[in-house]
Parts: sequence; C-alpha cells; structure tokens
Amino acid sequence: MKNILLLLIAITVPLLMSSCNGSPDRQAAGSSVTAAEILSDPYYRAISFGAYRDTTRDIQPTIPQLKDDIKILHAMGIRLLRTYNVYYDEAENLLKAIREVQQEDPEFDMYLMMGAWIDAKYAWTDHPERIRDVESEENESEIERAIALANEYPDIVKILAVGNEAMVHWAWEYYVEPEIILNWVNYLQDLKQQGDLPETLWITSSDNFASWGGGDPVYHKDALNELIRAVDYISLHTYPMHDTHYNPEFWGVPEDEQHLSDMEKIDAAMHRALDYAKMQYQSVVDYMRSLGVEKPVHIGETGWATISNEFYGPEGARAIDEYKAGMYHDLVREWSESEGINLVYFAAFDEPWKDSENPLGSENHFGLINLQAEAKYAIWDLVDEGVFEGLTRDGQPITKTYNGDFEALLEDVLVPPTEQEIQQRLETENAN
Repeated sequence: MKNILLLLIAITVPLLMSSCNGSPDRQAAGSSVTAAEILSDPYYRAISFGAYRDTTRDIQPTIPQLKDDIKILHAMGIRLLRTYNVYYDEAENLLKAIREVQQEDPEFDMYLMMGAWIDAKYAWTDHPERIRDVESEENESEIERAIALANEYPDIVKILAVGNEAMVHWAWEYYVEPEIILNWVNYLQDLKQQGDLPETLWITSSDNFASWGGGDPVYHKDALNELIRAVDYISLHTYPMHDTHYNPEFWGVPEDEQHLSDMEKIDAAMHRALDYAKMQYQSVVDYMRSLGVEKPVHIGETGWATISNEFYGPEGARAIDEYKAGMYHDLVREWSESEGINLVYFAAFDEPWKDSENPLGSENHFGLINLQAEAKYAIWDLVDEGVFEGLTRDGQPITKTYNGDFEALLEDVLVPPTEQEIQQRLETENAN
C-alpha cells in the first residue's frame, strides 16, 4: 500500500505543478528548447505576427509597442511567432523586444519562426514579365540577414522559412519556380552541417497546400520533390475562407439543409470549412508519402477575416463576420492540437497596410485584435478570464468588440447562400 501511495504522489505532484504555473519544465529549459519540441507540443501555440499600425510599412512599430504586443500574445498562451521578412526592421526589432522582456522576466518564453522573403526577377516592378526561374537580386541579402539574425538570437529563432507563398502560381507578382527555394534551403542546410547555423534550427518553406503537391499536378516537379526531402518539415497554408468564393464546393447550403435554422446552417457550413482544411492538409501528407518521405507536416497559415466588402462579403459568399471567424478559430485549433499539428493562426493583429486603398478589404481584418485594442469574438473568453488585466496596446486596455454584446454581433452575421445561388453566380461569372 505504501508503494502505491508513493507512486501516486510521484505522478500527481508533477501534474499539479504543471497545471498551476503553465509549464515549469519548458520554462526552465529556456534556450535549449528546439524546433522539434516546439512543433510537437501544443503548449507552443503559434500565430502570425505583424504589428504595423499604419497604412504603410514605412512607419515601423517601435520596440515599446512590440513589447506591449508580445506581452498581450504571451497572456493569450502564444509561444511561437511567425514573421515574413527581414528586409524591414520589424523582425529585428521584435527580436530585440523579446530579449528585453526576457531580461526583465527570465520565464517569459517566446520563440520565432522567422521568414526570409523570396521574389522572382522583376517582381514588384513595371517590367512586363517575371522570370520565374531567375530570382531577384534582393534575395541573397535577405537570406544573409536572416542568417545573421538566427546566429545572433539562437535562443529565440528556432525556425527559418525560405519564402512565403513563393511557389504558388496565383502569387503572380513574385512567385518563383521551386528550384529557387530548393537552392536556398540546401544552402542553409549546408551551413548547419558546417556549424555556421545552430544545428537544431529547422529549415522550411511556407506555402500554399497546392505548392506542396496537394493540388494541381502542374506543381508535381522534380525540384518540388527534392525540396520535400530537403526541408526539416513541411509548412503548408490552407484557407477555406478564400475558397468560399474561388472554390465553393463546400460552402453553399445544400437542399437537405435548407429546413434548418439560420444558426444551424452557419454551424454546418463552418464544419464543412474545417473538413475542407483537413482535406487540403491530408492531400499534402499523401503526396509526401507517395515519394517515400515521412516527416512532420504542420500548418504555417490559416485564418478567417472578420470584415469584407469584396467577394466574401454581403454581396458575395456571405462568409465573413466575427461569429464565423470565431467558430473557425476554435474548430481549427481544437482539431490541430488533437492531431499533434502545430498551427500558425493568421493573425495576431489587424494591419491596415495590407490593402491600404480599401479600408474594408478582408486583408486588413484577419487579426484577433483590432486597431482599437478590441479583442474580437474569437477571444472574448480571454477578456472574461482577465488575462489582459494590466496590459495595454497603444495605451488602450484590451476590451471586447461590440462592447461584448453578442446579440449586436449576430446582427452582422449572414447565412451562406444556397448551392443554387452559388451555381447561378458561377454561371454568370463564366458567361462574362
């Protein structure tokens, strides 16, 4: 009996300690935490990070602003931030901000999946064509700066992503052939082998599911197959929200659901959206395994905007509002964590530079927190729990959108169109 009691104590005490203070073992580990551990543990919730408050990236967020932002995200349970380039100062300043906060509080654990932007030759210029198998002259300096930052902050930078949606063909302005990404991934892997980058730094590229072989066979190229073998893990993007317009096979209310209440129709549609994301994820896993490769596959981006006056809004798919965005956030987090999939949710904060000429454009409204320091419906519960007490953004406390009035929020929620309505729209668009 005594031995049984001792065994129960040995099991119970560590569990109680973990539940009371978050994760003492992980916090004590500090800089020894590796990418492999981060990506396999749901404790390390991930989010896309951008902190621009203005309609241009020429106005950089300050280090004090960044410190406020990361404290807010840490309170939300976020432990991994994803950035997209090192061309602007935001990524370097973010690293400085994290280090400063950690000097104030050694148990503040926050890590980076740092992106290096990759462009084709003549991207973002007036040149009439892009040369997809030749890269921009800027790419080399982007990679070298990323290397320098990864070496300067090895305790924070745990993942380096070469390119963002840099291979998917609809990224017409800048996409490259996979050979370009492969060459840089191999270059970085060689540096790791030579000891010129931390050996536990994981290298990937973060791209649309189709670019990883999960969609159109046009992407099934030898260079992509070699890239799949070269990365430490696959980071894929899936956006059912966008496909409520572009590929709405899952979105329209079918005939056998038209007797349901409006909220039941919305609930069913959002569960189909989750199934759609699962399908895209599995399609990449299946393609990888068809090559005889077995390695981790995680989600580098997914999200759902809350405002739109475009294809997804009242005159289109009727897909976007805070209620649906909140549902998707909760559904996709629950699924990914139950399956051991690290998921970078897009995004932490609204950023008005993304579609500066259209303030109501969906790209400006993917954040969980808006520019008025209001938590959107997806995280109202965190406000109720008091996790933001004492924290501010630009001097404003974190409050709720709609003043927390759920009935007022529901007034902006629209039921998705029927399958017949979607079919009529597609026929009209094709005719035009």
